[in-house]
Amino acid sequence: MADTLQFDLVSPERKLASVSATEVRIPGTDGDLTAMAGHTPTITTLRPGLLQVVHQGGTNDYVISGGFAEIGPDNVSVLAERALPRGEVTQEVYEGMVEEFAAAHRDARAKFENEPGPVDDTAKLLADMVAIGTHIGLDPKQPNF
Repeated sequence: MADTLQFDLVSPERKLASVSATEVRIPGTDGDLTAMAGHTPTITTLRPGLLQVVHQGGTNDYVISGGFAEIGPDNVSVLAERALPRGEVTQEVYEGMVEEFAAAHRDARAKFENEPGPVDDTAKLLADMVAIGTHIGLDPKQPNF
């Protein structure tokens, strides 16, 4: 079997995974990356996206809303702000997640009227969350930006 690394995923609500993985595909804030055994030690922030874990039994997908990943040569630990197994993300759950990001974007637009940085940041997070729905086959019912 190929080299493996220990993968752990936790959110404030629960521990979602602890498996021996061959690769972990991570939606990093600065771009997607794949961690495999022997990876250079790295810490990255996460954007809303699909976290994929490849292991001997197949691939597990998790929808995450953000957080941090600590990558080492023999382990990956993800501390997610919110994470759900793909199978638990129904249309209703997904719409609630999109609405949370849409509300944050509306609040930023109201609070930072002439400061594009925070408004652009929340728009990007909202766009990432909308893209997840398209990727996993749910209707994002795209909100007005």
